[in-house]
Amino acid sequence: MKRTVRRVALAATALAVLGAGACTSGDQDVAAKPTKIEKIGLMVQDMSNPFFSSMEKGAKESAAAIGATVNTQDAQLDLANQNNQIDAFIQQGVDLIVVSAVDESGLQPGIERAKRAGIIVVAVDTPAKGADAVIMTDAVQAGEKSCEYLFSQLGGKGNVLLVDGTPIQTIRDRITGCENVLPKYPGIKVVGHQASKNDRASGLMVTTDMLTATPDVQGIFGMNDPSALGAVLAVEQGGKSGQVKVTGVDGSPEGVSELQRPGSPFVGTATQNPAEMVRQAVQVGQDIVAGKPPQQRTILIPSELVTRESVGQYAGW
Repeated sequence: MKRTVRRVALAATALAVLGAGACTSGDQDVAAKPTKIEKIGLMVQDMSNPFFSSMEKGAKESAAAIGATVNTQDAQLDLANQNNQIDAFIQQGVDLIVVSAVDESGLQPGIERAKRAGIIVVAVDTPAKGADAVIMTDAVQAGEKSCEYLFSQLGGKGNVLLVDGTPIQTIRDRITGCENVLPKYPGIKVVGHQASKNDRASGLMVTTDMLTATPDVQGIFGMNDPSALGAVLAVEQGGKSGQVKVTGVDGSPEGVSELQRPGSPFVGTATQNPAEMVRQAVQVGQDIVAGKPPQQRTILIPSELVTRESVGQYAGW
């Protein structure tokens, strides 16, 4: 009976969306939330990034534990794709959407449509307006830990580059964390700051550009591991392996391999746990179904530092 009633409500919501050209109005009916999590829709930004593959792993583990199914959708960093994916999930009658939003604000209309259809929505990795809860790494802390280690490895003095990324909240927070540490190290000077596209290829490109403009550099902070590893490649191609140290954020499998590679400029990464984010998101969905919504809308997962010395004790993703 629960599924039949919800499907009728979902169909009505979908028709309302189509008839109104995806516009919203305050007087639309709101379907009841599910009484059990049976279908989970996972929406990730870019499956070519292992970070999001780990999210899918966490979703499958959590779904298996509660007898639910998972449908994973890749946005390929496109907001329009994510809006379409939400509408598809509404029509499929999913009970829980776990989403890593491409755009914190731009996805809000789609999230509101899902919630009117009775679907629980939990954001992971980065905030999404309208979501019932957000599970994310303490990104400010991650930026602080990574840069604290980098600056200490430089002996508290030297020129550094910041390899930034796309302007979503979690990435902005990592840069903020790095900048929070700067006043403790008056001998550290930021001589370049450019945004990558969060991947290795763009990290290589922007770092190469900055090293060409300012060759006297001793340290580089990459706001995620792919960009940091692109920076490592730029350092090596520029013949500066013995001169420059690089740190990142993620604790990714690729980052671990690089920390284990003898002679690499990559010396540390502050961890994230993407699978755990999704596991906690599913638990939040279960709690909401049970009438126990989270006391705090934002739940932060602490970040830990992994270095060349400690990587052997790191469990990884």
